[in-house]
Amino acid sequence: QVQLVESGGGLVQTGGSLRLSCAASGLTFKEYTMGWFRQAPGKEREFVAAMSWSGDRIFYGESVKDRFTISRDNAKNTVYLQMNSLKPKDTAVYYCAADLWTMTVAGKYDYWGRGTQVTVSS
Repeated sequence: QVQLVESGGGLVQTGGSLRLSCAASGLTFKEYTMGWFRQAPGKEREFVAAMSWSGDRIFYGESVKDRFTISRDNAKNTVYLQMNSLKPKDTAVYYCAADLWTMTVAGKYDYWGRGTQVTVSS
């Protein structure tokens, strides 16, 4: 059974930083593209970042470029999202996802975590 478990969310002030982690089990992690998405209340799920299995392809959503960094440790079956210069508009539930092929399309990811809340106060 595939499990993706996010952690590291919380409350932070504007300009602060958080590092999210997503621990994967039940799949051959090193073969999967890993993505981060977020969803704010009343809004659609938004692509944040994705990294290919080898790390040679990385994509970021426009709203987080130059502020967020995705990384992965295949030995630990874990993907990370370092979030810097956080803004109130970054407030959302953040989800990690895994898929063999897709990168930026939420609907094509096979596996999802339950999410972790990030709240940025002004």
